[in-house]
Amino acid sequence: MHSFRYVKDQLQCEDVILADLVKKHGTPLYVYSQATLSDHFTKLDQALAPLDHLICFAMKSNSNLAVIRTLADLGSGFDTVSAGEIRRVIAAGGDPRKCVFAGVGKTEEEIAFALDQSIYSFNVESEAELGRISRVAVKRRKIAPIAVRVNPNVDAGTHAKITTGTYENKFGIAFEEIEGVYARASRLPNLRLRGLQMHIGSQLTEVKPFAFSVDKVAPLVARLNGKYGFDFFSIGGGIGIVYKDALASGSEGWWKTPTGRRILTPSTYAETLVPKLKSLGLRILLEPGRFLTGNAGALVTRVEYIKKTGKKNFVIVDAAMNDLIRPAFYDSYHEIVPLGRRGGKTVPSDVVGPICESGDYFAKDRPLPKVGEGDCLVLLSAGAYGSVMGSNYNSRSLPPEILVNGRKASVVRRRQAIPEVWAGEKLAAWQGRKSKA
Repeated sequence: MHSFRYVKDQLQCEDVILADLVKKHGTPLYVYSQATLSDHFTKLDQALAPLDHLICFAMKSNSNLAVIRTLADLGSGFDTVSAGEIRRVIAAGGDPRKCVFAGVGKTEEEIAFALDQSIYSFNVESEAELGRISRVAVKRRKIAPIAVRVNPNVDAGTHAKITTGTYENKFGIAFEEIEGVYARASRLPNLRLRGLQMHIGSQLTEVKPFAFSVDKVAPLVARLNGKYGFDFFSIGGGIGIVYKDALASGSEGWWKTPTGRRILTPSTYAETLVPKLKSLGLRILLEPGRFLTGNAGALVTRVEYIKKTGKKNFVIVDAAMNDLIRPAFYDSYHEIVPLGRRGGKTVPSDVVGPICESGDYFAKDRPLPKVGEGDCLVLLSAGAYGSVMGSNYNSRSLPPEILVNGRKASVVRRRQAIPEVWAGEKLAAWQGRKSKA
């Protein structure tokens, strides 16, 4: 489920009317539901109860401190991809000892910092990285826990830009090479071969790719465990969410749309994978991101203009691709609904932002209720890869973020002031200042 719904024709997040948040904080505005975050984590955690497991939230999907803290309080670990993300975990009160550190380009400084924080494991992407981690660990007189990321060469059937498990992708080490890599890694100093990791892609809405990957990799894990005494096997993340019909499906569960189309549920996921994993006798790590945060967030935007051409009805809003880049970057779909529920005929509309790019759009030819200047629209399922991918393009400030908990609402990131956009810049030493604007 998620906690965005119409109550007496007013869209609410939990028990807070979104229109009230707009009056207080303006637009664009991100709103997150703490109840939804907790519900999604708990359902997945309970489904995996037969296994010794650790859910490591992929915080690249949403790295707001309040979101991190919500999940940390539920016992979550964290899948991080930079030293900055590890620092965010610590700043939010999370436990770095529950962090795994992924990514293909870890610097020596990042590795040293992660070692000093006693992270759970490095997810190693190449032999060159193994050598670097070993050298840094020797210098710091520490033992580095590692899990090599295997690339199983499995096409998850998802968007090309979020597929990670084939040999066309930059991630991991080829399946056929893994045993040799571990043999060589076992001879490197100051490494602890703690496990094996894989991840085949994001936004998977069927269990088959997961099952196929586990069936392929589990025997490899068993062989390596027999040689090196593993602690865990990480099966990655990638569980998908509902984007189309997200509002209507929220009340009955985000895994079934009003048209009857079902996607992957925590229970179906676990029913298929738990029997395949239990016999390994290892701790199982998962790295979900979008699954936990996607339907927990929404972006509210105000209509600035209606522009009609011979062929198009443009709804020009104050949010832009710098606030939510997914439609421009992935051609992704987000359901768009008005703050106040309204009937009547719909109008095929292009919902576009003010940035000077033709790619700055949220929807094309989308049937929408008739709206006018000053009305507000809400882009649902924006809690993952939304604000976290924001930028200051066109010198636009980053929008505020609000966390809702029942009837309470708190600003968990304030709106960025315009001068802060260039606060780190300065004129060259030979340039005189002509204006204080």
